[in-house]
Amino acid sequence: MRICAPTWHPVLRPLMASVELTLLVGSYAQAYYLGRRRQQNMTETVRCWRDYAPEYLPLPHPSWRNTGWLKRNPWFADDLLPELRAEVRRLVAQA
Repeated sequence: MRICAPTWHPVLRPLMASVELTLLVGSYAQAYYLGRRRQQNMTETVRCWRDYAPEYLPLPHPSWRNTGWLKRNPWFADDLLPELRAEVRRLVAQA
């Protein structure tokens, strides 16, 4: 919901000062955190994920409705997901 981030993130984010990676799941999250830095649409924002790293990683919203999106954008599974998995492993190992 559009109200969640403006309501809760200013309260919660300062309590999580050691966060090294924020997953921006879906277009609302991407709009909230990237603002004018985001691309023309969600697909292009996700495709340009390296532009927002290492602080943010834009992702599509996980939904059964995104099956078609995943098929049309194989670069997501081939390029972005391996990098995400490696970064999560690194962060977990250092914790």
